[in-house]
This record gives sequence, structure tokens and C-alpha cells, in this order.
Amino acid sequence: MKKYFTSVLAASVIFASTSCTKNDAETAASTENPFFTEWTTPFGVPPFDKIKVEHYRPALDSGFAEHNAEIEAIVNNPEEPTFENTILALENSGKLLYTVFMAFMNVNGTDGCEAMKAIEAEYMPRYSAHYDNINMNEALFAKVKTVYDNRNSRADLDFDDLKLVEVYYKNFVRGGTNLPADKKEELKVINNRIAELTTLFGQKATLDENAFKLVITDEKDLAGLPASVIEAAACCCNSGDDPSKFKWVFGLTRASFTPFMQYAENRELREKLFNGWTNRGNNNDANDVKAIIEEVAVLRVKKANLLGYRTWADYIIADRMAKTSKAASDHLNRIVAVTIPAAKAELVELQKIANADGIKIEKWDWWFYTEKLRKEKYDLDDSMIRPYFALENVKYGAFDLCNKLWGITFKRVNNVPVYNEVVEVYEVLNPDGSHLSVIYFDWHPRPTKRSGAWMSSIKPQFYKDGKRQMPVVINVSNYTPPTATTPSLLSIDEAGTLLHELGHGVHGMFANTKYNTTSGTSVARDFVELPSQIMENWLLEPEFLRTFAKHYQTGEIIPDSLIQKLNASSRFNQGWITMEHMASAILDMDWHTITDTVRRKAIEFETASMKKMGLIPEISPRHRTTHFRHIWGGEYSYSAGYYSYSWSAVLDADAYQAFKETGDIFNKEVAARYRDNILKLGGSVDPDELYRRFRGRDPRPDAYFARLGFARR
Repeated sequence: MKKYFTSVLAASVIFASTSCTKNDAETAASTENPFFTEWTTPFGVPPFDKIKVEHYRPALDSGFAEHNAEIEAIVNNPEEPTFENTILALENSGKLLYTVFMAFMNVNGTDGCEAMKAIEAEYMPRYSAHYDNINMNEALFAKVKTVYDNRNSRADLDFDDLKLVEVYYKNFVRGGTNLPADKKEELKVINNRIAELTTLFGQKATLDENAFKLVITDEKDLAGLPASVIEAAACCCNSGDDPSKFKWVFGLTRASFTPFMQYAENRELREKLFNGWTNRGNNNDANDVKAIIEEVAVLRVKKANLLGYRTWADYIIADRMAKTSKAASDHLNRIVAVTIPAAKAELVELQKIANADGIKIEKWDWWFYTEKLRKEKYDLDDSMIRPYFALENVKYGAFDLCNKLWGITFKRVNNVPVYNEVVEVYEVLNPDGSHLSVIYFDWHPRPTKRSGAWMSSIKPQFYKDGKRQMPVVINVSNYTPPTATTPSLLSIDEAGTLLHELGHGVHGMFANTKYNTTSGTSVARDFVELPSQIMENWLLEPEFLRTFAKHYQTGEIIPDSLIQKLNASSRFNQGWITMEHMASAILDMDWHTITDTVRRKAIEFETASMKKMGLIPEISPRHRTTHFRHIWGGEYSYSAGYYSYSWSAVLDADAYQAFKETGDIFNKEVAARYRDNILKLGGSVDPDELYRRFRGRDPRPDAYFARLGFARR
């Protein structure tokens, strides 16, 4: 039988640990620091093979010092402030710090060891303080304001230039530059503490996720689980043929958690795994994060008040498409109003099946009985789908979709240094064969990687001396890993996530603005999910499925009968899916529309929030307060912004109709219009205007509500 996988996880950990071997002493002097030399790597990517943990501290220190000197030079320039000597000088400053920081954060999130976490804990507050000192520099802001006030007097400034002026001016104002001296110092203290706490939250969240293990020693407790799931859970400590030596381990990655909840017949173990999942960060131990959350919530109110806003949500959303927290809340409440009845109706159906087992549906039963109901209604379950969604096939299907839409191609390259040997790198080529970008893919879970899926930038796109500097982006995920006998077989949700993250990647790769500050995904948070979510719309289209969905063993193209079942069931369980997401979005909004600085008990606050919204007890928020990385983790920026996914869903559903209306889902003319008006321009033009340029009008919610199936406005 073909060996697909021996021990990717073990190999990953070993490889990752080699970059941390000198964490007992900072011995940068013993090796040449790659951050202080010119990179001769292919495409100018970071020399990850040469960068060691001991290189980051001296490089970050030098980055801070260099940036401070550049700022001082701008402030002390005796000439009249101009776009060139102030705004452009600011944009071109801090290059070393940016380079080191981006390399560090990308590796820390994917291959972070204890030494890396120590650097993160030390330097994130310093990073925050560094930019506070810049944003609150009165002399510097005076120059920026002069340029801003006179910006329309310069006929030679184009829209990219004017937008850059606007962004810098607004960032200074929102950063506290207009505050009196005592309030500036107060804000600096708050920002420093928030940086400390959110960094600590992220670290504790990862530790807590990794700490939980459901260990099964009795094979009978595996009843109902597909063979591939059982094989993936087989512990590496298994040895010989003695059954007493065998163990199966399930953890809190979605690749492990979800199939167990779907198929395990042992209800007691489902409850145990569910409680491990839902109580992450809430176990009153060293990794408990409730105190962190309670303090951050208060600090954010204080910061918002200092800056002239009633709530944190008001401060954050003022800079987004929604503009006000009321608009965001109204959007969520409109969806919740139609979702709760749909979820309740789904519960009634599930309970009918559970009655036969003498079971009253609880939170840990929903997945299990949903799969039973799916099988009953559509003759379909996850195990029928996965064989047609091998990672390699889905990946190349996604590449082919990009080719059909924009003519770009993906070429695997093996001479590019990576931070872990399992990472894949592709050069992306324009239709004429010229270079567009580079993209890294990091597919599977390992102990050194945080959970979830995300896109980030390794090198930004901008123009230098009239030449486009090519971007380097990364897609990170935690998909079902391969086993000894099967390749990585994705669930339909994982396949959708692959398209989603590649959509973010495409946004970064097509970036074509003058400046890094407004390039690629540097857009309003409730707009950034449009390029990612629109890609998911193609997933169930028969014309697309037939291009890649082939059985991993037989090579058989996915049969029409299975495609029909997939589409027939596409709105199945949407009440639950939408409700768990809305619960998290409401929870986020409730935490960040607090108007006073009274410290709340995290779990009590969450309970009250969910009761107020009418969440039925059989459903838990997708992200509970204590494991809500998006809003509390230092690596995220979705506080008061989790509504963005559904806000952008209105945009992506409407945008996809532009393809559907032509009768050709691969319509190159529409794709070109979308690329030129949405993907290329980043944050250089306001998102409302970008959307109107693409669609010819404002977005309409009809397609989104129609996609939900149950919803009526």
C-alpha cells in the first residue's frame, strides 16, 4: 500500500526545534545575522534556513534604533513640510523593523518555541510603545498636519499619494496625538498593558489547546468513527501487536475534534471532548484567561474614552465600512431574527431522531445527529465526500480556478528557503509568464502552530523607483493530515477554507498600489473578507467540481449524483451554522459596547449576552469568550469586528452574482473588472467606491439572504 505519511508531525517538531537550539543564551555574535546582510535568496524572500532565534533580538533592537533615527531626521528637517520630506519619508522609514517583525511574527505563529514566545512577550509591548512615541510626537504631527491641510494644493499628487496623506493623518489622530500630555502618558500605559495582555492571551490559548487530550485505550470506544479518523488518531506510542499498547488520541484541532463529534457513538466521550473544546481558557489553571479578558475589556473602554469615543466598538468601527457600532449591531440583529427560528426548527428534526435513542439533544449531540439526519434526508455523509477531496486535488483545483479567472499559473519551486521542511512554495506567474508573486503554503497542524487558518504577508508589494516590488504571501492552515495509508482528505468545510485563504492570498498577490501602507489586504476589516469569501462560492458549482474532485484511489471524477446531493444539502443545518457564528459576533459586540469601566466576570457576562440574544441552550458560540482569539489574541485584529464576516458575506454573495448573471461562472471580463477594482487597489480607494466601480451600484443583500435559504428580510 502506498505510504502517504510516516510522521509529518514528528518531523515538523524536530525541524522546528532546530531553530531554537540556542535559546539558553543569545549568541548572535557567533553567527552572522541574516537581517544585517543583503538577501540573495530567490525572489528576495527571508533566508529562513539561516535565521535563528538568537538573531531576532539584536535585529529588532537595531530596527527600533534605526526607525527612531529616521523619525528624528524628519522632525529636525528645517525645510517646509512637504509630501516628499514628511509623508513619503514616514512611509520609507522603519524598513528594517518591518522586515524583522514580519519574519518573526510569521514564524512565531507557525513554528513558535518557548524562546520565540519569550521574545514575543518582551517585544510586543516595546513595539506598541515604539509606535505610541511616533503617533504622539507633536512636532512630527505638526508636519503631517501641514501636508494634510495643504494636500489639495498639489496638482501633482495622485489618488495614491492623497490617500497616503489621509491615512497617516488619521492614524496620528486615532493614535492620540491631539491629547494633552497627561492623557498621552495615560494612553501609553494602557496600550502597553493591552499589548502585554493580548500577547499573553495568545500564548495561553495555544498552551491550553495543546494540553487537552482525549485518550482512548478501548477499541470499543471508537465505534462509529471512520477508519481514516481512527488511523489519524493512532498514537505514535503504539508499538508491536499487543492491543494493550494501543492508544488513540483526539485533541482540539478541528481536524481531530469535528469528525469525532460527528461520528463517535460514545456519547459520554463526545461530551468530554466537547467540554474540553468549549472550556478552553476556562479551567481555573495556569492557562486560564478570564482575568486577562476582564482587564482588557476595561482597558479598551478607557482607551476609547480617552480618544473621544463612547465605546471601543465606536472607536473601531468609525474606521470601517459600517461606520457606526449601531449599523453593525443592526446588521447582526437582522440576521439573528431570522436565524433563531431556523435553528429551533432544525432542533425539532434532530430531536425526532434522538428520541429513538432516548436522548435529549445537548450541545455535544448536535454534530452527531446532524450527520444522521443528513444521511437520512440526502443519503450523504462526510465519509462519502472526503475521498473526492484529497488536498492535492483541491489545491490544484483552486489553482486552476485562478487560471480560469485571471490566467495566472502556479509553479512549484524547491530552491526557496522555508522555516519548516513541510512548507510548500509556489511562484505565481502572469498570463504572459512574467513574475507576479510568491506564495507559501503550510497545510497541517503541529504542536508549534496556533490553531485556525490565516493569510499573512512575508514581503509587501509597493513601488520603488517606478518598479513594482513583488509581494510574498503565506497561507497557513490546519487541515486533516495524511496518514500511513491515505493522503490528506479534506472535509467540504476544509475545502471551502482552502479557497477562502487563497482568496486572501490572491488579494495580496494582485496588489498594485504605490505604497505598502495601502497595499493588498490593508483595507477596512469589514471589506477584507470579500476577496476570501467570494472564492467559496465556486466550491459546489458542478463545472468547477468536475475539474478537480476525483476519487483519490480510482481517479473517478465525482459523479453527478453526488454533486446533486451536495447542492441539495448546501442549505442543510444553516440555522445552526449561522447561529453559532452570530452568537460569537453578538458576544464580541456586547463586550465592546460596554460604556463603563466596571470589571465584569467573563463567564457571567457571556451567559447574560447569550440569554439576551435568545441563543438556544443546545447551541454554543463558535468562539466562546475564553477562546476567542480573534478579539483577545495579540495576533488578531477583529475586536469589535467579528461582524465583518457576515457584513462581507453580503458583499461576496452580491459580487458572485455578477458572474452568475452572465451565465458563465468563469467569465473573464467580470473577473478582470473584479481584479482591477477590488484586488489591485487595496486600501488606496474607499471600499464603498471600489465596490461601486466593480458592480456599478451599491451591494444588495438579496443574494445573501437567498443563500441562507431560511431567511426573509
